[in-house]
Amino acid sequence: MSSLRIDKWLWAARFYKTRSIASDEVGKNRVQVNGQDAKPSKEIKPGDTVRLRQGAVERTVVVQGLSAVRGPAPVAQLLYTETPESIEARQKAAEQNRLAREPAHSIEQGRPTKRDRRQIEKTWDNRWSAGID
Repeated sequence: MSSLRIDKWLWAARFYKTRSIASDEVGKNRVQVNGQDAKPSKEIKPGDTVRLRQGAVERTVVVQGLSAVRGPAPVAQLLYTETPESIEARQKAAEQNRLAREPAHSIEQGRPTKRDRRQIEKTWDNRWSAGID
């Protein structure tokens, strides 16, 4: 086998869980082969550079081997080599995510507690009561 469809290779190399997801990602121009946007039917061969996006993570890999079947993860990792720049950028992004402040901590007031709700209801009752003085 000298070449293989990019969507099939991405699935076999375990970048995406299903082949249809891989095909959709390629169709959305989230995958480039040798610097050019690819279509799902694009044929790749060993030595090609593939740039892909998995969520917020962008990876650049060099194709080392081809496989039309999805095997275990250790075998799938032999199909490509990630570039040092890509590894460094991925680790830097992971570190930033780890050190980033939890969004929930920035909320000053969250959902009221049962006690808070009762106090709110009490103030509403007093405000709108039409008592006769």
